[in-house]
Formats: sequence, C-alpha cells, structure tokens
Amino acid sequence: MPREPHVLGRREFLTLVGAGAAALSVPRRLPAQAEPARRPNIIVILADDLGYGGVGVQGCTDIPTPNIDSIAQNGVRLTNGYVSCPVCSPTRAGLMTGRYQQRFGHEHNPGPPQSADTNFGLLATETILPEHLKAHGYATGMFGKWHLGYSGDSVPTKRGFDEFYGFLAGAHPYVPGQVDPANPIMRGTEPVEAPEYLTDALAAEACSFIERQAAGPFFLYLPFNAVHAPLQATDKYLARFAGIADEKRRTHAAMLSAMDDAVGAVIGKLRDLGLEENTLVFFISDNGGPTPSTTSSNLPLRGYKGETWDGGIRVPFMAQWKGRLPAGKVYDLPAIALDVLPTAVTAVGGAIEAGWNLDGVDLVPYLSGEKTEAPHEDLYWRFGEQWAIRRGDWKLVLARGLTTPALYNLTQDISETTDLAATEAARLAELQQAYDEWNAQLIPPRWTRQTGGAAGGGGAGAQRLRQLDADGDGKLSAQELGRPRLFRRLDTNGDGFVTADEAGNALRGRRAR
Repeated sequence: MPREPHVLGRREFLTLVGAGAAALSVPRRLPAQAEPARRPNIIVILADDLGYGGVGVQGCTDIPTPNIDSIAQNGVRLTNGYVSCPVCSPTRAGLMTGRYQQRFGHEHNPGPPQSADTNFGLLATETILPEHLKAHGYATGMFGKWHLGYSGDSVPTKRGFDEFYGFLAGAHPYVPGQVDPANPIMRGTEPVEAPEYLTDALAAEACSFIERQAAGPFFLYLPFNAVHAPLQATDKYLARFAGIADEKRRTHAAMLSAMDDAVGAVIGKLRDLGLEENTLVFFISDNGGPTPSTTSSNLPLRGYKGETWDGGIRVPFMAQWKGRLPAGKVYDLPAIALDVLPTAVTAVGGAIEAGWNLDGVDLVPYLSGEKTEAPHEDLYWRFGEQWAIRRGDWKLVLARGLTTPALYNLTQDISETTDLAATEAARLAELQQAYDEWNAQLIPPRWTRQTGGAAGGGGAGAQRLRQLDADGDGKLSAQELGRPRLFRRLDTNGDGFVTADEAGNALRGRRAR
C-alpha cells in the first residue's frame, strides 16, 4: 500500500527550521575563520636634508606641515630616531639593507656621476628591502632619488623594483626644463622629462602606483629630493609664505609645503581606496639639515648635515599602522633607520634569518608597548674621521671641531653643550671600548667622494674642494667653505652652494685679470 505522507507538526517544523538555520550558519562562519589576514602594504617616505626641528610636530612654527604631522598623530613619533650616516647615500644603503653600511664599504657619498669612483654602488651580495618583499609576492615601486648606483646592476630596476621613476644621483633641479644630461629623470631605464614641479610629479607617480596596485600587496618607496638644494619652488607654493622676508627661508618653506602636500596626496589616496588601515607607513629624513645653506632646522640639536653631532644624524622619524600601532604615541628610546627592513619583513609575515646578519630590529613590539626594553643596547656611527656611539642616555662622539672624543648625557643635555669626559672617565672608557670593538668589524671604505677636476683648474684646487666637502655631495655649502664673503662671490647662481665649475670659473677669471 502506498505510504501516507507525513504531516509535520508545529514543534517538528520549528525544530527542523532551527537545525537548518544552524547548518546554514556554519559555512558563513568558516570562510571568515579560515581566511588569512590580508598582508599589509608598506610605504617608506624619505625626506632629503630635512632637519630634526623642521616639521610642526617637532617644533617648527613658521611652516605648517599638517600631512606629515598626521603620520605622528595617527601613529608613533620617535623622538630619538636616527639614521646611520649624516649624508645621503650611506644612509640609504643602511636603510635598504638593515645593516650598518660600513660593513660593506658604503661609507661615503660618491660625488657627481661623471666623476664618481667606478666602485660606487650597492654590492650585489647585499639583499635589499624590495628584493625581500618581492620574495613575498609584493609589487614594488620607487619614485624619487636613488643615490645608490649610477649604472649596471646597481640601478633600481636591477635591485628589486618593478617600477622606477626618478633620478640616480644626489640632487636634481625641481623646475621642468632644467635637464642634467648626466643625471636625467628616468622612467625605468629611459630618460624622460618631468612634466611639472618635481615634487608634484613624484606624488602623482606614487598615487598612480597605489591605484594600480590597490588589490595589493605593494611596497612603495618614495624618496623625495625635497628639501635638498637647489632651492627652487613654484609661485603656487611661494605665495603661501609671502610673510617670510628672508628669500632663502621662504623658498625652503615653499619646498617643504610642496612635500607636505605630496605626503597628503599619498595618505589621501590610501584613505580613498580603503587601504589606510592596512598600510604601514614610515616617514624619515635621510640626515640632518644643512642649515646655513637651506635654513632646514635641526633645533634643539647641535650640528648639521655631514657631522656626527646629533644635528647630523637624529631626524624626524614617524611610523603609522592603524590598528597595530597606537595613535599619537611619543616613543623616546633610541631607534635607527636600519630597523625599517626587519620591521617591514616581519610585518608581511616573513622571518628574519640569522644569515642576513642584520643590525636592525623589528620595531612593532617596541612601539606597540609589547616590549618595554630598548630596541638596541648601542647605536654606532662612522663617517671618515668622525664617529660616535650612543648607549642609553650617553653619547661618545668625535665630530667636526673636536680633537678628542667628547661625552654627553643626551637626556640632560640634548644640545651636546657640556662635555663630561673629564668627570665620567670610566663611562668614557667603557663606550670607547665598545666603539673600538664594533669598528674592528668594519671594512675600509670602497670609495671616497670625488668632485671632478674643475675647481681651480684641477690639481690642488680640486683636492682642496674635496677636503672641504664634508658631506661629499660634490659642492660646498656656506658652512663647509667657512668664508661668507668668498662664498657669496663664488655662488654665482645664488642656489646656496658653490660647485666645482663655479669655483674654477672664478679662479680662471682672476687669473685672466
């Protein structure tokens, strides 16, 4: 006989509905539980020659920098953040490798491309940050100043960057139409002309990269040449500072304001695309400011670019990673730009291998408060005859103007004014021994700075220019020359620097008379 159909009672119906709903809820939860966390994007923004006191959150009052300041307000500001050299190229070598650059001979700037030592360039044996991140599936783009090699396998597209727009040497004009044949703007490996003020062009390229790589993950390296000389700005930015009477300071302010706008464009692009919460952003300067030449302020620190006083090596240093790092935190323990690489690699899920022999550490546990001890027992510097070591509050330094090392308590004496070497002999000996042991691990520089032979017609004149050129950028600032009246006479284009050509032309003119 055919089976009678079963009619569900109300209680049976509700029981089945409840069971079905529970079953349906399971697959909705499982993907969320099984889905791995999205890997963060990494952005490193590097300013050029921006001093410690150069932005609002560091005490600057006459140049608003709301966008740069926002990185500190939404993240962590490191008041004792250092770079590993007081000049451009060695700092970048340390930043990109996570290692003291003196370990592989990258101790000095090279000078202009046409006169640089043929040894200049990142060694192929050093694995750098974009290469590490590419190994984790990251798209990599660089937009700005390289200064780590002029040719061959030492250019960005051979060192892990999928995209490159910028220039290879240490400085470049900002204004369209001013072309340097030895140092052109390049897209990849092809020379191009910048269509607009260079800081604006770099921001536009960076924002375009973010848009195209929004699905992620990506690594963006944005090393501006601002606020490095030449001092050049457009009317748009100069108009913001009509109240600054000093022309040099006004131009510097305009250049910094343009860079702040550029930083704002990048952060704004992240926000518009919903990427800000999942992006680790660093903002650092490559060294202290050359204040007499550009007005970039290192206050309240002593010294300038090219010196191992804190004014040359302690810089604006900020990190933002919403949801992972606290907002508005001020972190006072010493850290260094060498820490960027291990922090980034660890953030993307990588493991730091002992064979890499890194000197940097992952900063996230320290900045988040998970670890309360100092990230480093000691920090070290060697730049030619100048050197320094910092241990806790104490710094032992041999800087320009000293004949013997001086000892300072930086917590009590941030401006390095009171030498305690005579009253703290035991501490001096302890730090000297620690520095000597570190220094014994290093190799000699693989090159020294070269300036070309134009100054004074070559020979002794060129040699003298090299001796005075403390930061090795191939030209002299007013501070480096040390003779204000002579400097004004030699600086024929008024850009705040004396080049080898200007010095040579002046000498040839004097001989002609």
